[in-house]
Amino acid sequence: KAVTPDQIESVGTSLLLANTYHLYLRPGHKIVKDQGGLHKFMNWPGPILTDSGGFQVFSLSDRNVIDDDGVTFYSHIDGSSHRFNPETSIEIQNSLGADIIMAFDQCPDPYGRENNEKAIARTHNWAVRCQEAHSRPDQALFGIVQGGVFPDLREESARFISQLDLPGNAIGGLSVGETKEELRSMTQIVTNILPSNKPRYLMGLGSPVDLVNAVASGVDMFDCVLPTRLARNAAAMTRTKQLNMKKVMYANDKNPIDEKCTCYCCKNFTRAYIRHLCKAKEILGATLLTIHNLHMLHMLMKDIRKAILNEKFDVWQDEFLKSIEL
Repeated sequence: KAVTPDQIESVGTSLLLANTYHLYLRPGHKIVKDQGGLHKFMNWPGPILTDSGGFQVFSLSDRNVIDDDGVTFYSHIDGSSHRFNPETSIEIQNSLGADIIMAFDQCPDPYGRENNEKAIARTHNWAVRCQEAHSRPDQALFGIVQGGVFPDLREESARFISQLDLPGNAIGGLSVGETKEELRSMTQIVTNILPSNKPRYLMGLGSPVDLVNAVASGVDMFDCVLPTRLARNAAAMTRTKQLNMKKVMYANDKNPIDEKCTCYCCKNFTRAYIRHLCKAKEILGATLLTIHNLHMLHMLMKDIRKAILNEKFDVWQDEFLKSIEL
């Protein structure tokens, strides 16, 4: 939101995530297919990933009815009733035409043991059904590990998803309210089991500290709405903290958001101007902050990759975490 494809590409983005649930409701996956698929429809030259729609189906309404076959849900737009199951999710994602697609899974509250036991049973069964329904060899289907904050369930799920031998594997059901220690420990349990020669994708993670710690645990891919949502709410991200750009302390501040940042926003505009845009509710404020937040995260990941290639990641991580503590 608030940025063009050119701007997204300019900050270092290579892969975009598009949302199956929202695109199904509007404009509809059949229209996207008729338009030539997502790449042509949104004029994005790079790779695209679509989620399964499961998270939104389970989280956007408390009226949803879940059974072993799938889920009946109600549109957050007009209240109309719809049905998703593994085959439906794959059909929609095949029509959208993303390069990476996700298996349909159930994402429960992380703390209920019984609900998580039921959820991983469904998630595993649905992953098999997704694999059988998937009809496009040009799309890489990823499975999703669930299990809440329960180590044995996470282990069981990671082993089952691994044995499906899919092109990549995702870790779901984290960064949804659990503690930081639970996030780290569950991630490590799963990455110890998932094959290292295939992408390991932790869904819904986007803060600098969490990204660094997850990379240390062996995660390769992430997605998150955090940088764009914060930008639309007048928050600037840096590696060490967030800045509320509406604060009066920035009213006459001639500095950029981050003096070390090389993004278009920081090279051209002051904190005072960004604050003015945010206070005046100008769309340009959201655009500039989105550019900055995305650029900051991409540069962070670039530095992480460089440290890994130079076999100095452990030292780099220690220095990074010390800067956060200060």
